[in-house]
Amino acid sequence: MAKSLKNENPVDKLISVMKKLRSEKGCPWDREQTHRSLKKYLIEESAELMDSIDDNDDQGICEELGDLLMHIVFHSQIAEEKGSFTFMDVAEGITEKMIRRHPHVFADRKVHDSAAVIKMWDDIKKTEKKNKNIKRKSVLDGVPRHLPSLLRAHEVQKKAAKVGFDWSNSDQIIEKIEEEVGELKDAVRNGNESDISEETGDLLFSVVNLARYRNSESAEEIIGRTIQKFERRFRYMEKKLAENDKTPRKFSWRDGEIMG
Repeated sequence: MAKSLKNENPVDKLISVMKKLRSEKGCPWDREQTHRSLKKYLIEESAELMDSIDDNDDQGICEELGDLLMHIVFHSQIAEEKGSFTFMDVAEGITEKMIRRHPHVFADRKVHDSAAVIKMWDDIKKTEKKNKNIKRKSVLDGVPRHLPSLLRAHEVQKKAAKVGFDWSNSDQIIEKIEEEVGELKDAVRNGNESDISEETGDLLFSVVNLARYRNSESAEEIIGRTIQKFERRFRYMEKKLAENDKTPRKFSWRDGEIMG
């Protein structure tokens, strides 16, 4: 097997390796996998790639892109075995789509800035769906269900805003946040766990709205930085306490903020 792969290009070699892993003489674990069983691993690999990007780790980015490419080949091999499509179908499909959606590069369409490109991109996508007879029942259709929830909230709100369903200013959103805080306090006082969960969700959704309205980045990115800040402060507190043979067990969040 190794000898037969020697002169293949890297992509063909990867495809050959995956075919071998999925064959009767291959790996039992790989043979058992399905599109559905691989979902969680695909999410993990995507998250690891984003970590490498945030860390400016070029070597890590390269490695994680390889892991994602492996998943694309893996899913393509599963589909090929069912007679659905092949890796070449995937590659050809995305190549044609990129050419079709960039007529300002591959044809004679003229655009002057990124905003015009985005507008043109949206128009082309609408035409594609019309040609495929895909009819969306709502302007909210098309937001992936498996996006992280904060990012999904951002995208849903952004789609609604495109058709004019939006706030007039950020003060209105802050008032809404204050209203939701009040409702959450009432729910906590009443002790109804279902109401507490619902009001917590409403509060989070309103905060996402403020982040979307005021910033070009998503609440997902903003909370990511806040988590990193908390981790940095907590690790610093752990280090300082350990120097005196203590643990964070009896310290509060406020103590952590002071030490950070």
